[in-house]
This record gives sequence, structure tokens and C-alpha cells, in this order.
Amino acid sequence: MGALSRQEAAACLQGHRHGTFLVRDSTTCPGDYVLSVSENSKVSHYIINSLPGRLRIGEHEFDGFPALLDFYRLHYLDTTTLVAPLGRIVAPSSAQPPPAGEWVRALYDFVGRDQEDLPFTKGEPLRVLAKPEEQWWTAQRADGRVGMIPVPYVQPCPYAHPSSHGAPRHAPVIARAVQRRVPGASDKTALAFEVGDLIAVTKMNVNGQWEGELNGRRGHFPFTHVKVLDSEETS
Repeated sequence: MGALSRQEAAACLQGHRHGTFLVRDSTTCPGDYVLSVSENSKVSHYIINSLPGRLRIGEHEFDGFPALLDFYRLHYLDTTTLVAPLGRIVAPSSAQPPPAGEWVRALYDFVGRDQEDLPFTKGEPLRVLAKPEEQWWTAQRADGRVGMIPVPYVQPCPYAHPSSHGAPRHAPVIARAVQRRVPGASDKTALAFEVGDLIAVTKMNVNGQWEGELNGRRGHFPFTHVKVLDSEETS
């Protein structure tokens, strides 16, 4: 793959399935190579020393790259074997990070097919963390869970772009209560509501406890008790 930097290799592999890999020239040790692998929700980098007629990675030596790659297709590096080479690299310079606080809303239910996928339900807001692939992004649910989402299943949610502190930049998100909430009398900060009530969501905390306003009352509530409405439904 040439002389990709550690950061560029990570950007290329981020979000790919466990075991996706590439081999690049080392930028810190000229003449050596680096095996970069997507594993365990991160990208790991293994130095490959170039010896006369041999390659060494850790304590193992090989006659060449075919033997090295075949070995690690059957033996674990750390948490994965080599599964497939990275087929298509998106130039890191063209992989723009998402704007701070970018949110999308689910158009359909998505149950997920792989361990790395992030399941979600229709109408659920998701915070975009990275865009490693054209059709698959890394996102976070309101309960803090992170995973890969299919881009065709979501749409931009311009009215639900909280700032880094959680305060809305535009009009608040409107959500309809789908479950009755009757907090204990001792919890003065909780928001009570009935099924069907429309709540103005003022803050989406990653722990799953959202904040909102209803009929002049403010308080927190579990995001599972509400369904975010489409902008058309609130107009």
C-alpha cells in the first residue's frame, strides 16, 4: 500500500470488519513494513522487520509475504486472524470527519447482522462519530452504544444537532410519549407524562437520560419512553 502513515492506515481500516488488513511501508523504520489490522473495535499495527531473504514479525520468521499472511490467516494476532485484505482505499484526505454534533434519524428499523453493527428503531436519533465508508458510518445511540449503521437507513436530522454540551442549536426535537412515566415523589428532577404527550427534547445525554419540557415543566426521562417525530409530523 506504500508509505501510509499510522493515522492514514487507521482511517482506511476504521469501521471495517474484524480481520480486514493492509500491509504498508513503515514511515518510522525505513526498509521495514507494518501490518495494520482492524480488530476488537480498533486498528492494530504490527511491525514486520525486513531481514536478508526473510521477514520477521514478533518471534516468527517467514520466507516472504505469502507465507506470513497464510500463517496469520490460521493463527491469531491478538484477537483476530487475517480475514481479507482491504479492497478499496478511500484517500484519507477525502474522508472528511462529520461536523461536530452531527445527528441523523432512522428511517427504518435495523436489527444488525454482525457484532459490529448498531441496532436501532425507526425514528431513533443517532449521533454520527465517523464516516469510514460511503455506505457505512460509525454512530452512537443515546444509551451510549457505538457501532456501524447503514447510511441508506438514516437521514440527516438538522433540527436535532445538539452542541457538544447538549444544548440545541435550532428548534428542539419533538418526541411523543409511547409509555407512561410516573416518577417517584422523591425525584423532583424527573419529568412525568402520559402516553401521547408531546415533549420538547432539550438535551440528549449519551447515558440514555434525556431532558425535556412539557407544559412548562422540565425534567429528565428515559429515551426509551418516547419516539422522536418527523419534522413533517411536528409542522
